[in-house]
Amino acid sequence: MAILSVSPTRMELSRLKKQLQLSQRGHKLLKDKQDELMRQFLDIIRQTRELRDKVERRYRELLQEAVLARAPFSEQEVLESCLTDAPPIEFSVKTKNQMGVYVPVMTFPENLERGHTLSLSPALQAAKEKMLALLPDLLQLAQLEKKCAILAQEIEKTRRRVNALEYMTIPQLEETIRFIVMRLEDAERDRITRIIKMQDFGLNPD
Repeated sequence: MAILSVSPTRMELSRLKKQLQLSQRGHKLLKDKQDELMRQFLDIIRQTRELRDKVERRYRELLQEAVLARAPFSEQEVLESCLTDAPPIEFSVKTKNQMGVYVPVMTFPENLERGHTLSLSPALQAAKEKMLALLPDLLQLAQLEKKCAILAQEIEKTRRRVNALEYMTIPQLEETIRFIVMRLEDAERDRITRIIKMQDFGLNPD
């Protein structure tokens, strides 16, 4: 481990010791943050997997119902019916500070407005309403997956900072401090040796 290019003085030694303390404190805080982010990440991964399984299962069921409901009609008739009967859908997206990371928070109306025109058949209308009811879960799934991506990036960034402190900055500071202490001890021994020799010759060290 290469030492820092500094003057081996007591003032520099004091400065490096303070810097080492700050680096060690920062390393602990970042490590705690990394552990907490990882805990939250794993929890969101679990929620995402459970919700995705639920959404995919419901979507497959709805898709089968929709295929049967639209069978008596042409594709053009179904398309026109869906477009004229489509209700307006609005939702808001905000951000929330989570462990220093801004993640999206989406809100969706609890009661979505239904279309006012009649559908081609009750079965097709029922399929469309069930699909509309699935939208909040789809939005929630999108929110969770976005959170996962953001947290994964933050965990990787925090991990790099933790590793830089643990394997580079802190060892380099410790090695430099040891070097300065050795140089100061050598200088002190040289000074004491000179004093002893001067006293042997009857000279005043001062």
